Amino acid sequence: MSNNIQGKVVVITGASSGLGEATARNLAADGAKLVLGARRLDRLQALAAELGLPASAAVQTDVTDSAQVQRLVEAAVTAHGRIDVLINNAGLMPQSLLERGKIEDWSRMIDVNIKGVLYGIAAALPHMTAQKSGHIINVSSVAGHKVRAGGAVYSATKHAVRVISEGLRQEVKPYNIRTTIVSPGAVQSELPLSVTEADVAKGIQDFYAAYAIPADSFARMVAFAINQPDDVDVNEILFRPTAQEL
Repeated sequence: MSNNIQGKVVVITGASSGLGEATARNLAADGAKLVLGARRLDRLQALAAELGLPASAAVQTDVTDSAQVQRLVEAAVTAHGRIDVLINNAGLMPQSLLERGKIEDWSRMIDVNIKGVLYGIAAALPHMTAQKSGHIINVSSVAGHKVRAGGAVYSATKHAVRVISEGLRQEVKPYNIRTTIVSPGAVQSELPLSVTEADVAKGIQDFYAAYAIPADSFARMVAFAINQPDDVDVNEILFRPTAQEL
């Protein structure tokens, strides 16, 4: 397959670790022009330096702040004149039983997992519609397809990502914009560290230790979707560790 990644301007949120970091490394190796966003600027700057990116390619970004997401996208447009791919990757997973009433955790998940995706779309879409091309990749989860006790709110946010993405897919057809939902199962990342309930965290960390596959597995899925010819729109990728039952 020809390289349809080479030279593309790609913006990644949540790029300082885990899935975002692995994706940045993978796409950089394929010749993408990257602009990276995350809250932890020190780690972001270290990654950018390692990948040979200019300092301006590391943009401190909290996706719960629409102005910061806008600034991230504008950094890509200023540096490269366009944005070809937006990867809405930032996410949290503080799971707990509803009866525990973890309202603050629920709000954080809604702010990051849903609003963060919407802010990314709002920032990138005007540029993509104007240039009549682009690709928006939103990260859902196996939990966006299946619900289990303790994961109701997290699953709701990830299902919302799928719904938003499908609506977006239908709306952007006149502009030649592609949309992809990537729904991973247990993949090595810092996601389990966002769980605030000690007993729940122990269970999830044990599960990830037993089943999680490397973050590069996610990066390869993203690269596959981007690398398709422009007339091929891979709308959804659902993948798991082979041993994962849920």
